[in-house]
Amino acid sequence: MGEQVGKMDEDVTDPPVGDYRKLCSHYSRGCSFVSPCCGKVYPCRLCHDDQELTHKIDRYRVTEVQCRNCHKKQPVSRCCSDCGISFGSHYFCSICRLYSDDDKQQFHCGKCGLCRVGGRENFFHCDTCGYCLCLTVKESHFCRRQASHDNCPVCMEDLHTSLSAMHTTECGHLLHMMCYTQMLQKGLYQCPQCQRSITDMSTAWRRHDEEREMWQMPQHLREFKVKVNNIHGIYTVSVCGE
Repeated sequence: MGEQVGKMDEDVTDPPVGDYRKLCSHYSRGCSFVSPCCGKVYPCRLCHDDQELTHKIDRYRVTEVQCRNCHKKQPVSRCCSDCGISFGSHYFCSICRLYSDDDKQQFHCGKCGLCRVGGRENFFHCDTCGYCLCLTVKESHFCRRQASHDNCPVCMEDLHTSLSAMHTTECGHLLHMMCYTQMLQKGLYQCPQCQRSITDMSTAWRRHDEEREMWQMPQHLREFKVKVNNIHGIYTVSVCGE
């Protein structure tokens, strides 16, 4: 399981300061992975997947790591069996093979099947949606079965195992927070999945109403009628009351 690494472990040597713990931009740690699929040594699983375009590493199948300090290859463990350094000075998960020197309040969720960040006490696992959500939305979020097991509808990357923050729309669809922000910046306010508004549009509609009141409908269009097909509800037209 994932565990915080404490100072009470006297058999674990404090990691020496050195660039070897930061061989990539993804994680700071004291060991590299020996890939079970191709046998190559990579700083982390993400580095492997960035380089090996024909296959991806299965983190759960990693059985061997290489110490970055003494270069000894050995079974997965919290510290080096030879020189004694801690492979993850702050966090180690024996299930996910996750090592980290950084405090991101990591915790392992058995139902998600992987480690999350942000502190276990701040999240709950929704069995319907299939992932951990912030406690602040426990009573208000829209449940959709296995919502996180879809790809992001914007960038098409996997959501469940993503390192990026996710955003849940009012219609219950998920996308990366970064993708959501970029959509708003580009003036795209519809959910890519169901076309429903992904943000509160009341201010925009009020501004449009104010603009509409400033001009008169041309005479030949004043009696023009349309049939509105709205799948999310029935709305009353303020002018005619229908």
